[in-house]
Amino acid sequence: MRYEQRSDPWIVLAIVLAAEVMDLLDATVIAIAGPSIRADLGGGTAFLQWLAAGYTLAFAVGLVTGGRLGDVFGRRPMFLAGAAGFTLMSLLCAIAPGPAWLIAFRVLQGLCGAVLIPQGLGLIKAAFPPEKAGSAFAAFGPVMGLSAVCGPILAGVLVDADLFGTGWRAIFLINLPVGLAALLGAARWLPRNAERDPGLRLDLPGTALLGGALLLLVFPLVQGRELGWPWWCWAAMAASVPGLWLFRRYEQGRVRAGHSPLVEPSLLAKRRFNAGLVVGLIFFAGVMGLSLIISVYLQLGLGYSPLRAGLTQAPWAFGTALGAVAAHGLSARLGGRKVLVGGTGVVVLGVVVFLGTLAATGGPASPWPLLPALLVLGIGMGASMAPYFDIVLAAVDPHELGSASGTLTAAQQIGGAIGVAVLGTAFFSWAGRGLTVSLERVLWLELGLLVLAGALCFLLPALAREETPEAHEASVATVAG
Repeated sequence: MRYEQRSDPWIVLAIVLAAEVMDLLDATVIAIAGPSIRADLGGGTAFLQWLAAGYTLAFAVGLVTGGRLGDVFGRRPMFLAGAAGFTLMSLLCAIAPGPAWLIAFRVLQGLCGAVLIPQGLGLIKAAFPPEKAGSAFAAFGPVMGLSAVCGPILAGVLVDADLFGTGWRAIFLINLPVGLAALLGAARWLPRNAERDPGLRLDLPGTALLGGALLLLVFPLVQGRELGWPWWCWAAMAASVPGLWLFRRYEQGRVRAGHSPLVEPSLLAKRRFNAGLVVGLIFFAGVMGLSLIISVYLQLGLGYSPLRAGLTQAPWAFGTALGAVAAHGLSARLGGRKVLVGGTGVVVLGVVVFLGTLAATGGPASPWPLLPALLVLGIGMGASMAPYFDIVLAAVDPHELGSASGTLTAAQQIGGAIGVAVLGTAFFSWAGRGLTVSLERVLWLELGLLVLAGALCFLLPALAREETPEAHEASVATVAG
């Protein structure tokens, strides 16, 4: 592997991490700022769900294509294009005049993030000599953990501070200096010889088929309750199944014709990989949907300010980082599947503690009773996510790693979008009985999802096979993304 001698590899790493932080902050701050945005711009309950789900769905659908764009046109040009687009969309989100405009800009922002984020692995591999690449990827964990802790707190500070009268708009304006710095740094220091495959061609029909099938599924889930569940909502969700089947058949046909597929069809023939996709969809649907519901409950149910809500959730984010660190050592001794199942069990325990707290207090008057449950939830989440990608990628052949990493990351994001839609719809549907009662019912639904995910984990191998350095780096980069 050649690497760019003129590029300081640690500067390249800092630029890639800046992009990762920008994306992660943008995904976490919206849950805290959502009620303030709705109070200012108006919109129904579906508006809150689409602020998160619109970005996540666009990001998820675009990830696989974004990775392919780097292979076709080069990592550096696509990183520059993604960073420029993400920064511009952040500005447009900040000045959005109404709910529809903000959702549209959030969707475009997600697409730009899908172009930006997948390029990081190839750029780091091009910048670092092989003997130092491990140290570079080791930096992802602490930086991502710190971003997860700071995201909700930063959102609360910015909304409460109302800097120069910007209010919630500051959560998007903060991206401008970070994005411009990443963009200027990328233009100056990113290596120009990151690998590309001139024989690849972008699969636009495959992208359209996959995106259309997913939109048929998620859009009715988000809008159905407000529209009274008309017949076309059910028809659209049913049509998503043959849509996904048609996408798979189309990809197989491209391979037989000698064309480049969007997703390697051989991946979908692997039982363990398919099981991993299902586990990821269910698990991330549960935890990401619950994150939004708790944020909304703290502000609308308990009357917390955005800052107080963000600080209340800090133990959750801190626990996630703590659980991920603990799982790294435990996986080597116990095996990844045991840690994955155990971590899911700890999340179940956190939900049970949360239910017990609500039952004992009837809706706590202060955040202190909630902190133990949130900390346990975070530890379980971190312990579960750490071994997940390693285990699933164990079933993947070396030539499938790029497609597999993009597909798994997309499944994570799509699961989050579905979770926001399903749990959000359930929460607001039951809100007439009181928000605390509604949250309790959502937590019982969450328990069902987690138990199902834990049971399906036994379809995965007990141990991840010994991986090549490339496979390990792909796994680490997938977790970081």
